[in-house]
Amino acid sequence: MDAIVTRNLSKVYKGLGKGHHKSLDSLSLTVAANEVFGFLGRNGAGKTTTIKMLCSLLKPTEGDALVFGESTRTRQARRLIGYLPEQPYFYEYLNPKETIAFYGKLQGLTRAERDRQWDKLSELLDLREIATQRIKGFSKGMRQRIGFAVALVGDPPLLILDEPMSGLDPIGRRMIRELILRLRDEKKTLFFSSHVLGDVEQICDRVGILVKGKLVRAGRIDALLGSAVNPVEVICTGLAVADVTRLKEQAELYRAMEELHVFRAATPEIANEMVRQILAAGGKLVEFNPLKETLEDYFMREQTQDGTVRMEGAIQ
Repeated sequence: MDAIVTRNLSKVYKGLGKGHHKSLDSLSLTVAANEVFGFLGRNGAGKTTTIKMLCSLLKPTEGDALVFGESTRTRQARRLIGYLPEQPYFYEYLNPKETIAFYGKLQGLTRAERDRQWDKLSELLDLREIATQRIKGFSKGMRQRIGFAVALVGDPPLLILDEPMSGLDPIGRRMIRELILRLRDEKKTLFFSSHVLGDVEQICDRVGILVKGKLVRAGRIDALLGSAVNPVEVICTGLAVADVTRLKEQAELYRAMEELHVFRAATPEIANEMVRQILAAGGKLVEFNPLKETLEDYFMREQTQDGTVRMEGAIQ
């Protein structure tokens, strides 16, 4: 059974006077169980609105959403979700152990179950050394660890995370990446939004891209990036000035590196023709490097395009 299914999910906010703002426009999306799904978009694209509707914190204007076959408006669906907001709030006078016990009690766990939860989560998130420290003095990274622990109380099969890496230093981001992969290995499903596209590329099975409230792309990262025509870097030496000038006219970019000439061709076909000319002119080919498009490159390219949803490599 799929972890998340949305059908024409929309949210319209009424503005002052007669104005309206459509924050989310007919989102239809499927996230498979035991999948890490990255939800991408610029500020204001509708990511947090979607997350809040999945967590039943906002009521959709149109459409519906299911979590493991249960409507997100039901109590049973909410029991299946662990939620980490972008800026989690804690009772500052509590310590981590008391915080986990508090949320466990809200979920109806017995004292013995709460103790077992603390033992498991404190080990998973390395909380034992700060177990008795008040949250008031915690850093962003420490608070994020507590937020993850709270989201995991009750062992929900689905985790929904809003910008879990926002504001973290490289060590903190690495910790979150490793934690997400570990949780996936434990058969959990993770759905999260993020601006840190390099991290998304490393850990996500699939991604979806929102532009102005519309889902414009969704699919496996390798399928999305593989659909692009990649440029090629051609590095050579031993060319006369006239040959370099002629090749520069065919290249997107050119730079000189000591005795080397570095050309970037827009397509493999252009690069192959440049190599033929280099060898014919008596030059020596040093390197021929197809340049892989990154998720950040792809994301920025999508922000300038409009169109309908294209599902590439998606799980049907």
